Amino acid sequence: MPTKIVREAAPLALLAILFQVSTHAQSPSDPLASARALADQGKLPEAEAALRTSITANPNSADAHFLLGFVLFGEKKARESLAEFTAGAKFRRPGPEELKTVASDYVLLNDLVDADKWFSAVVAELPNDANVHYLLGRTRFNENDYHGAIASFERALALHPKYVEAENNLGLAWRELNETDKARAAFETAIEWQGPAPIDAQPFLNLGKLYGDQHQPAKAIDYLQRAAALAPNNPTVHEELSHAFAAQADLPQAQAELEKAIALAPNVSSLHYQLGQLYRKQGLVAQAKKEFDLTARLSGSHSSDKTPNPLSIRNPNEP
Repeated sequence: MPTKIVREAAPLALLAILFQVSTHAQSPSDPLASARALADQGKLPEAEAALRTSITANPNSADAHFLLGFVLFGEKKARESLAEFTAGAKFRRPGPEELKTVASDYVLLNDLVDADKWFSAVVAELPNDANVHYLLGRTRFNENDYHGAIASFERALALHPKYVEAENNLGLAWRELNETDKARAAFETAIEWQGPAPIDAQPFLNLGKLYGDQHQPAKAIDYLQRAAALAPNNPTVHEELSHAFAAQADLPQAQAELEKAIALAPNVSSLHYQLGQLYRKQGLVAQAKKEFDLTARLSGSHSSDKTPNPLSIRNPNEP
């Protein structure tokens, strides 16, 4: 019997987890090889068009439906992606790699219950896959199941030593449980594992924020500036730097960092409110009023009050 995949999901929400689209090995006789090649090159609209043409000619091809599901996920079209996996499941059961994308579609839809269900199904089939343990851990973290997240991250680390993202997220889970010493140790370990040429700003950001929360702004600024060097376009880094400079009563520098955050995330109402407060503290009454008025307008629209923090997730099988 084919596996039923789709059920009504929650409305589309902000992306919680990015999952790299994977494709199967190609063979010269594979009729879908050109579409896979386009997907591998990041030419997703072209791959989608080629696959829709292929499915029109051969609507019973499970592989074509599943590959289109991968491509649509890469385009953040989660509902359409799930529809293709459902269509393909009429002809064969999706494999574990395909079910990873099904689960990731549900993450995009903010349907964490179904995401947990399908990632757990993949774990049962691929118990030694560090990546899926990590993705299950991220899902459970977002479900506020921090103990379950820790178990998943620790399993990912056992399977893939020095898995920086898993160690960093382990720290986040410990932080949510108020185990600040364990959180700090995890963030420090994730930084150490990157060596002298780090590429992932997240552990630096998280450790800096932790020091800021512990009223140690000098240490916070050190790590947050290193995060900013690695991820200058991450508005959360600049927001946290603003908080740390404000804690040192360096209001002009706090203002400068908050202005950088707003330039990167102009529709986040909370950033404008914070900037208005900084202007007011410096006696800049007109500028403060402008920011407070803008805060009110944004709060009445569909803007967010949460600063976006892009995640950097690599495939653990990559060097």
